[in-house]
Amino acid sequence: MGGGESTGRRVSFGLDEADRVRVLRGVRLSEEVVSRMKESSHAAGEPSSTITSTTVSPPPRNTEPTAHPASGKSVPPTAGPRAHQPTADSSGRKRTVNEDDLYRRYEQEQAIIQDELAQIAKREREATEEKLNSSILWERAYANEERQRAAQLTADLQEWAKELECKETELKRLDAFHKEQLERIEKKNAEIYKLASEQFHTAATNAELRIKKRNFEPVCMNFQSEILKCYQQHRQEVLNCSELAKDYKRCVRAAQKPILPKELRMSYKSGSLG
Repeated sequence: MGGGESTGRRVSFGLDEADRVRVLRGVRLSEEVVSRMKESSHAAGEPSSTITSTTVSPPPRNTEPTAHPASGKSVPPTAGPRAHQPTADSSGRKRTVNEDDLYRRYEQEQAIIQDELAQIAKREREATEEKLNSSILWERAYANEERQRAAQLTADLQEWAKELECKETELKRLDAFHKEQLERIEKKNAEIYKLASEQFHTAATNAELRIKKRNFEPVCMNFQSEILKCYQQHRQEVLNCSELAKDYKRCVRAAQKPILPKELRMSYKSGSLG
């Protein structure tokens, strides 16, 4: 009783001086125990219901005459045993009174047991409801915590998404800035290359203008041809051509004087070329 999963357990009970059943509190009773209690109550009531009429012992006979206060005459003793002997009707009434008393006692005991069982069921129901309420509260707290975690996770994801978006925007800005700087550097390098090329061509043109072209003609051509003929004719006697060689040297020196610097002319004079 008191729950869908409750099981029957044994219970101790006893009778007090008034033959009333006392049930221990806080113990669940099964139908079997209640049936045994009912059977024990019926078994206790049956001997009382079968009690036969008992004869009440008559008081001892009084052989002495009883004096009457008014007349002073003695009153003869009455038959005491016959006057106090119970009849069949009185025995039946007494038996009925005993059965009614036992039935009322049984009903009182049953009411007490039912009240105790109702209190036990109420306590168990309250305990079950308390456990159920605790479970419900725990489930609600857990669900609330999960909702808070989900809300916090959603907020964190949104915050991370905003941070990633800001970082992506910053990266795009840096990429555009670097591209712009690279374009500026390439443009500047192109301008520098163009300027350098122009300066180079201008310098080359100026150098060409500053450098004059000079035409050189062979000097002392007549001496060269004569010396060649002399050496061909006098291969064994080359000293015969010494005078021509001297004349050729003098001619060459004379042609070099306006062209060669002073140091080179002095070296020619000293005979370094001869």
